[in-house]
Amino acid sequence: MNWVSKHKLPATKAIKYKGQPCITPESLWGALHATFNTTLHHQINVEVFDKIGSKPTSNWVPFLKEEFRQTLVKCNNSSALGSDKLMWCHLKAILKQDACLTHITNITDACINLGHWPNYFKQSSTVIIPKPNKLAYDDPKHF
Repeated sequence: MNWVSKHKLPATKAIKYKGQPCITPESLWGALHATFNTTLHHQINVEVFDKIGSKPTSNWVPFLKEEFRQTLVKCNNSSALGSDKLMWCHLKAILKQDACLTHITNITDACINLGHWPNYFKQSSTVIIPKPNKLAYDDPKHF
């Protein structure tokens, strides 16, 4: 069973790259990567970085709880679920409790201070948003 049939996607709706349908995660990744990372193998002149002087570093200023709350207020309560299935409205409700907010800001500050960003934070989902007047989405360039 291939990835398309396992996920109950009709093969006729598969994205096509170089005339072939992308029916596995690997072929889909390859098509998207080749389409949107077109400068990947271009030569660059790294000597330009030698002209940039070094800047002094500074210590991380810990997150302020109020700053965190003010930022959350701006987040849309009806946005799409993340991989953890939480929406912004859930996080806002949880972080109204000061103890929870303290733990979250401590974790965030620790990640930055240690220079460690957990793999979980590096995951994302991509959603294709239909554009007006597009008849088909079988080519990555149509997104």
